[in-house]
Amino acid sequence: MSIAERKERQRAERYELILAAARELAEAEGWDAVTTRRLADLINYSQPVLYSHFKGKAEIMAAVATRGFEELAARLEAETVKAAGAGGVLRNVCAAYVDFARSHAVVYEAMFVLPTNIKFASDDTPPALRAAFAALVAALGPDRREPVFLAEVLWGALHGLVVLMQSGRIPASGAEARLEVLVEKFSDKAQVSGPLEPHKPA
Repeated sequence: MSIAERKERQRAERYELILAAARELAEAEGWDAVTTRRLADLINYSQPVLYSHFKGKAEIMAAVATRGFEELAARLEAETVKAAGAGGVLRNVCAAYVDFARSHAVVYEAMFVLPTNIKFASDDTPPALRAAFAALVAALGPDRREPVFLAEVLWGALHGLVVLMQSGRIPASGAEARLEVLVEKFSDKAQVSGPLEPHKPA
């Protein structure tokens, strides 16, 4: 291995170490506790070394969020092949979304709750985020009118349920029943009436 290759490998390892430390600290104390100083102390590197990878906390959070998009997309895409029929796929995908959000609460917060520099619904949207949204569109089944709008409403409903449960506004004990209601409503083949403006997907 050449010196350049060794340095590149060490740099990649430091990058992963920073992300892991940020996620662990956020899970233990919340994102407010994540600072470049705390992270530098945790990984035993100076702040200048940390800044050679990330300009600041916002970029670290965005990197954690991007990894979350990748994992979420993989899970949703996997669910689309596990059940026959649009209804079964839809329930699998919705359940996987809720389970991901509940089991990765800190990552989900970085992905969809806290402000980051990640662009949604634009040409700069990360491919993994596009893939996750595409899985929601696919889960609705074929021949749905305005599937992008419908998927956005589905996403909004799922996100709303997740945030309300995680904040204690509604009890977590009713999660399964709410999910069944949601899937039933979105499995309905009734189409949206009236003209809709062209829209760019997430």
